[in-house]
Amino acid sequence: MVPTLIKDILVSEPDGKNITVCGWVRTVRDSKNLVFIQVNDGSCFANIQLTFDRNNPSDNANTDSIEAELKKLNTGASIRAEGLLVPSPASGQAVEVTLEKLTCLGVCPPEEYPLQKNKMSMEYLRENAHLRARTNTFGAVYRMRNQMAFAVHSFFQERGFQYINAPEITCSDCEGAGEMFQVTTLSMEKIAEMGVKAGLGGMKIKDAHKIVDYSKDFFGKKANLTVSGQLEAETLATALSRVYTFGPTFRAENSNTPRHLAEFWMIEPEMAFFTLEDDMDIQEEFIKYLLNWALTKCREDLEFFNKRIQPGLIEMLEHVVNSKFKRISYTDAIAELEKHADKFEFKPYWGCDIATEHERYLTEQIFKCPVMVYNYPKEIKSFYMKLNEDGKTVRAVDVLVPGIGEIIGGSEREENYDKLLAACKERNMDMSNYEWYLDLRRFGTVPHAGFGLGFERLIRYVTGMENIRDVIPYPRAPKLADF
Repeated sequence: MVPTLIKDILVSEPDGKNITVCGWVRTVRDSKNLVFIQVNDGSCFANIQLTFDRNNPSDNANTDSIEAELKKLNTGASIRAEGLLVPSPASGQAVEVTLEKLTCLGVCPPEEYPLQKNKMSMEYLRENAHLRARTNTFGAVYRMRNQMAFAVHSFFQERGFQYINAPEITCSDCEGAGEMFQVTTLSMEKIAEMGVKAGLGGMKIKDAHKIVDYSKDFFGKKANLTVSGQLEAETLATALSRVYTFGPTFRAENSNTPRHLAEFWMIEPEMAFFTLEDDMDIQEEFIKYLLNWALTKCREDLEFFNKRIQPGLIEMLEHVVNSKFKRISYTDAIAELEKHADKFEFKPYWGCDIATEHERYLTEQIFKCPVMVYNYPKEIKSFYMKLNEDGKTVRAVDVLVPGIGEIIGGSEREENYDKLLAACKERNMDMSNYEWYLDLRRFGTVPHAGFGLGFERLIRYVTGMENIRDVIPYPRAPKLADF
């Protein structure tokens, strides 16, 4: 018989029907005549209680077999149980299962099981990432991650967007940061040998690349893991009107902070015929949709985060959902920040990239609501962003929310061929990798816009988890590629 998920059992009528439960033991309490087993299967936060009354067993209970199986149980053991669903006299639960049959599927030696500790640090759990989903905290995190992914697809599908898949291997660099993971089939050892033979010791470092023959590599040219699917999404938006990507991206950024990962998931919609103003409208709608989804469909897990991880989390999310986002130009935002320059470690000035402390001050102290900062200096933004008439700023926008600061970055894209080409040349970009991108501006160009939201940043926001490494099953960061 297929087992019933515990989340469904807990809302079922306790009518004495026969039911099958599978899961992992959280606790076993044996008080002579009564045995209580708390079981969780990950489908929800709550456990189901299994009971066995030695003095008054169920008519169909295989008592000898149950007693034998009970001796095998410890925290972490997996079981299959059959019994009757009955009302529970215990407070806090409506139903429980009276055991008729019990099978220990997998024993769990208590002296070896890493999750036996009553209180475990996040760092300790990261070292046991293959097991941490069995804890209350990480079970809730991964259920929230699942729900938020579903919410992302629901939002875009309801609005006529087409889901697309951008390549993970690319020869172009969307952000121009240069912090990319190289993909190659060339032997590092052979390259080193070539360097020795070529007298690399006497060469300048900037010329070292000349000894590598990329024509012999798998793709015939230098390739990397993508930092963004945006450029490819733009090509499909100029045919399908509205598209979105939702997939992994990679940054070889040597940052050991609670906010950075080397591998993370990005949500990147692109919309043809959208202006920056249209882009900002849908960004605000998107954030409110996601947070409202969390508040209404993930309430049990959210209440756990609110109680144990970040007190006030629910109130903060409700505040964002119910707020009108403040829209302010970069120039005006800097002017506001300069009035409070003594509050910051990094002093704000026109031309600086707004730091996290500035972002949070704008949302939490000055405006006390989410803030959309737009029209940034072109020097601190990417080549593809549309230049404003002032020649100094581009039509970019960052969405800032209380608690973490930036959660979305987006822009209207430059649709003019000559202006985009000039921006590329200004940055000394290798145009051989971008001719296809420029073609979009040659053949039926249209105004278009888009944005990017880091999925892990969203999950960190709706769970209150402090470290971004704790909202993805297996984090990848400098010197960290375990599991």
